[in-house]
Amino acid sequence: MLKAIKIAKTLILLVVAMSAANGASADSLDGADTAWVLTATALVLFMTIPGLSLFYAGLVRVKNVLSVLMQCFALTCLMSVVWFVVGYTIAFGSEGVEQGPYIGDFGNIFFGAITMDSMTGTIPTSLFAIFQMTFAIITPALIVGAFAERMRFSAMLVFSTIWLVVVYSPVCHWVWGGGWLGDIGLQDFAGGTVVHITAAVAALVAALMMGPRKGFGTVAMPPHNLTITVAGAGMLWVGWFGFNAGSALGANNTAAMAMLVTHLSAACGALAWMIMEWVRHGKPSVLGIVTGMVAGLGTITPASGSVGPAAAIVIGLSAGVICYLATNFLRNALKVDDSLDVFPVHGVGGILGTLLIGVFCSEQLGLFSGNGFSEGISSIGGQLRVQAIGVAATFLYTGVMTFIILKLVDAIVGLRVDEEDENQGLDLALHDERGYDL
Repeated sequence: MLKAIKIAKTLILLVVAMSAANGASADSLDGADTAWVLTATALVLFMTIPGLSLFYAGLVRVKNVLSVLMQCFALTCLMSVVWFVVGYTIAFGSEGVEQGPYIGDFGNIFFGAITMDSMTGTIPTSLFAIFQMTFAIITPALIVGAFAERMRFSAMLVFSTIWLVVVYSPVCHWVWGGGWLGDIGLQDFAGGTVVHITAAVAALVAALMMGPRKGFGTVAMPPHNLTITVAGAGMLWVGWFGFNAGSALGANNTAAMAMLVTHLSAACGALAWMIMEWVRHGKPSVLGIVTGMVAGLGTITPASGSVGPAAAIVIGLSAGVICYLATNFLRNALKVDDSLDVFPVHGVGGILGTLLIGVFCSEQLGLFSGNGFSEGISSIGGQLRVQAIGVAATFLYTGVMTFIILKLVDAIVGLRVDEEDENQGLDLALHDERGYDL
């Protein structure tokens, strides 16, 4: 009898030990976290194709619809390869290696240090790498809206390749990869500086350097198909949940709050822009409400992990009003042909959202309180100063480097199509195809 009891105790101890071992394994790879980030990765890719592709394609003239779709599709393919070859290692380096303040180490060229068993937190590193790849895809694709209808396809490919390596990947490292902006306490949950400010500043520089489209300001250039623009806008809204909530890198409270504030900001941005147009022109427009939605999404992106629902309402309303005013000022007062309003929507929104983190992340604002200040920062003024440094550094670096890259590309292949091709439309001139054959 005693022998049987000893055997039973031994078996129980073995079961407990095996359970503990399994628990340790589960802690290293969390199934729920992995499943959510897999889903979020698909959602962010969905933002570019078909979301952004259709959103942009409907806004251009009928003779250029295929050129925009082609640019977004080609960038999805090309940026994936560039990220795999060198972009990821510049941004994040390799595991277990101390990273410098400006770029990552080069131990992950061709994903060379990523194995089947590599882990980043509770998800596989391979999943983290492709999740970040989708960010590297959509950021250059956003820039397409600034030079739509007039840039050579070859120039766009060369520019985007160099830009991803020289601008996007280093800034990504500064903020998310262990670089100097992250070290000083910058809060940018999902890409106010890394995605929206870099893309928008590059867009503004490109628009200024290339000059306006032929007839800009004198010839009407209305969107050719707002129906597909609205469809694309809806896809962007849904995909943005992966963009923001996925940046929590887990199925947790942070992801849930990020999704909630993202939705509220988008809704309020859309309503604010619609009302601004309604008051000014007497009628609300479909183009206005979807553009306001994008402004609300872009503005909440950096703050989505730092603020609560009430603050998200304020951020969304501010985005709709301020981005609307910025769009009209850039187009009508400054006469800058940022074809699809990349800078006033994404740039102004990204700057606004990044700065407002410095206010609404405070835990002392009652209903409008957020999740607290960065480590080592204990006041609104201190956090706001760090946020302003992040905005200024990203803006200046992106602007200078984009100018240099565009000059280089212009010398190699030429930036702009000739006047005859622009008049004919890029669909036929560059791709020998038509968007519609009715």
